[in-house]
Amino acid sequence: MKITLDLHTHTTYSHGKGTILENALSAKEKGIGGIAITDHGFSHPAFGMRRRRLDKMRDECAKAEEQTGVKVFLGIESNIRGVEGFIDVKPSDYAKLDVVLAGVHKFILYKSVGDAGKLLIRNMWHDKFKIKATDRLLKYNTACYVNAVKKNPIDVLTHVGYGCACNAVEVAKACADYGTLFEISTKKNPLTDEEWQGVIDTGVYFALDSDAHTVDRIGDTALFEDLLKRVNFPLDRIMNIDGKAPSLRFAEYKKQKGIE
Repeated sequence: MKITLDLHTHTTYSHGKGTILENALSAKEKGIGGIAITDHGFSHPAFGMRRRRLDKMRDECAKAEEQTGVKVFLGIESNIRGVEGFIDVKPSDYAKLDVVLAGVHKFILYKSVGDAGKLLIRNMWHDKFKIKATDRLLKYNTACYVNAVKKNPIDVLTHVGYGCACNAVEVAKACADYGTLFEISTKKNPLTDEEWQGVIDTGVYFALDSDAHTVDRIGDTALFEDLLKRVNFPLDRIMNIDGKAPSLRFAEYKKQKGIE
């Protein structure tokens, strides 16, 4: 099993360690046909992407692709900013991006004070002290994911449940309904085997991604191979492995809207 297109990689444009070219060179060495450069979203004040750098990033992606022969997409791992489903990618950004991922991250600019109190502080409290999330918090977290999928043309929902306990089955149902891939991250696995089985049973399609922050982890599958010993994942529904290239929701949305 090999990742065909690693849709989740980071560079020095956020807090990854490699450059765009170095990520592409690593992919070439491993026989990976393509990568997406998906640095953290604009609303992260410490190490998020900056809109003023998008043209420079796109130029570097094109040069890396020309030099290596690896397809290099310019994307973003956007931040889910609150329960209403807002992310930090605007329609005015669409023309400059090829891929849109979204996930929950800490210490971003939240949509409201209330969202900061729940999505950050309450989740951190439960995480730190290993306290099971209340039903109310689970419902809120689940709504954050589901509404983000409903309101934005997201290609991949990243590391669902990491630092943000939720009803993963309900999130997966939304992904299945709207054509968003549910990520199997080989960097972190926040779900139990039972939760994964529930997600699988929804019929959702998956992306297997490295979430690489260093060039050596581009295309890594080790964590998933261990998980696969315990959970019977349908490999035919993992859309970016073994030669498969996924049909991406964001690209289809841009095509329908005539965005170039």
